[in-house]
Amino acid sequence: MSATLEVRNLRTHFFTRAGVVKAVDDVSFSVGRGEVLGLVGESGSGKTVTGFSVIGLIDPPGRIVGGSILYQGQDLAKLDEREMRHLRGNRIAMIFQDPMMTLNPVLRIDTQMIEAVRAHVKTSKAEARARARDALGMVGIPSPEERLNAYPHQFSGGMRQRVAIAIALLHNPDLLIADEPTTALDVTIQAQILAEVQKLASEHGTAMIWVTHDLSVIAGLADRIAVMYAGRVVETGDATAVLDHPVHPYTHGLIGSVPSRNKRGERLRQIPGMTPSLLSLPPGCAFRSRCGRATESCTQEPPTSEPSPGHTARCFHPVSA
Repeated sequence: MSATLEVRNLRTHFFTRAGVVKAVDDVSFSVGRGEVLGLVGESGSGKTVTGFSVIGLIDPPGRIVGGSILYQGQDLAKLDEREMRHLRGNRIAMIFQDPMMTLNPVLRIDTQMIEAVRAHVKTSKAEARARARDALGMVGIPSPEERLNAYPHQFSGGMRQRVAIAIALLHNPDLLIADEPTTALDVTIQAQILAEVQKLASEHGTAMIWVTHDLSVIAGLADRIAVMYAGRVVETGDATAVLDHPVHPYTHGLIGSVPSRNKRGERLRQIPGMTPSLLSLPPGCAFRSRCGRATESCTQEPPTSEPSPGHTARCFHPVSA
């Protein structure tokens, strides 16, 4: 099966007065039709910038300085803004953490959705409105015909996020990037939206990149997981393999610090220290200052090992299963 998206050695740097921030530094992964890839890591690990790089939303002082982003064989990193605009929102869509990044507060929902349809398809206003209504119904919004006439402020946070998801799905995109879209929602709404998105991905063959720091979300959603730390992918593999038998000490620490993994009455386990500044990363493995397994060799660039087929990790001292 050929990949819908293949990212190879992607580097996205921000050129600030304080120096160069290597937000994404040599990141590679792929995602196929109908597959959900979980991109996991702490805040500041570079996962959101990776998503923005794919969809072409990196603003100065940031820019892609290396690597390729192959969407169905076409390198998105080489497209100009006009060509990218043709794909964005049409074949490639993104759901943001804050739905108000998608929605205009002063326009009615029908105005925004009809415009989104007609930006990419030559169709009548009535047909575009019918398509918008069906999309709202598909993400579980009751009375979609009536809700089209509402303004964003008349929706709850969960409903606004559903509208943003409906807009992203208007054209049945080949690739959907979701940047922590359920983080601000209550658990019940979160579960409903995850189930709907998963169903849509399998029914329409949409490739999905789900960006999150929440392993409990990823456990029930992703087919494969890529774990990011300080701008790099440190471990990747099938979701079951990565969650049940983590190999990189950072992944091990992330999973170990999930509250349900801790015994009742014991102190919560956590990874010591802080994520290093991307302005002044130490040489070699960026995690070594927080890692209990680190040795002198970790000052060098760690090799990529494959403890089991399709399961890789960048580490000198992987945790044995």
